[in-house]
Amino acid sequence: MSPKAKILFLCTGNSCRSQMAEGWVRHLLGDALEPYSAGVETHGLNPSAVRVMQEAGVDISSQRSKTLADLGESHFDWVVTVCDSARESCPVFPGKALKLHAGFDDPPRLAAGAVTEEEALGHYRRVRDEIRRFVEGLPERLTTEGALRR
Repeated sequence: MSPKAKILFLCTGNSCRSQMAEGWVRHLLGDALEPYSAGVETHGLNPSAVRVMQEAGVDISSQRSKTLADLGESHFDWVVTVCDSARESCPVFPGKALKLHAGFDDPPRLAAGAVTEEEALGHYRRVRDEIRRFVEGLPERLTTEGALRR
């Protein structure tokens, strides 16, 4: 049996989008991929992200907000930036890590302008579902992207 490919989801604060992506991979593709998430800095785990993921049957409440330094000397096969800021400040990774960008809207920023809690959560739910669709397509995308970049 070959080892699982290690995939890192990188975002600015590792509080929402990268956490959701890690949770979806663990839930949907955990037999093939070993997911991690980190931020350029830490902002703590966003409670609304935890709530909407729980609504979808994925518990991310035990995950924690962390930086790359917190992950130690992990070598990744893939690094996926999930926001433009992380893409612009993405460090160089040693070894064979291939980079991929998948920008998603920032739910906390969008929710800040919401009038009701339900409206605010709607932004989180939309991004959660977009990340799920992205994760569902990862096996094919990683195979294609990897073949093109090698």
